[in-house]
Amino acid sequence: MRSSAPSRALRQEAAAETGLSPSATAALATINRSGPLTPSELAELERVKRPSMTRTLGCLEREGLIERTPAPADGRSFLVAVNEAGRERLARLRRRKSAYLARRLRRLDPDEVETLAHAAELLERIREDEQG
Repeated sequence: MRSSAPSRALRQEAAAETGLSPSATAALATINRSGPLTPSELAELERVKRPSMTRTLGCLEREGLIERTPAPADGRSFLVAVNEAGRERLARLRRRKSAYLARRLRRLDPDEVETLAHAAELLERIREDEQG
């Protein structure tokens, strides 16, 4: 089964578009979706250790994609949020991913498209069940 080939192609295309590693791209998307977050909160959401997340945040900050502000609950920590440049980078990435998937979907026959639509409904139901 070659299910990883399209996924790998999407990740490679994303890396080429964003100039970021897959882990940095994932962290940026998580901050955008759930932020502002402390580094520890982000590390927990991304299921990585805090030192790894600190390195990733350094990369995102050097790229000018996030902003740090002092954490109100803990003066020793800070919050990270995606800035306008980060939101634009994510929007470009989503457009590229959508175009890639649209090209791939056009190659499928109608029965295969119907199967994918049904699978998407099932996955959405699973996601909703997990959210309570």
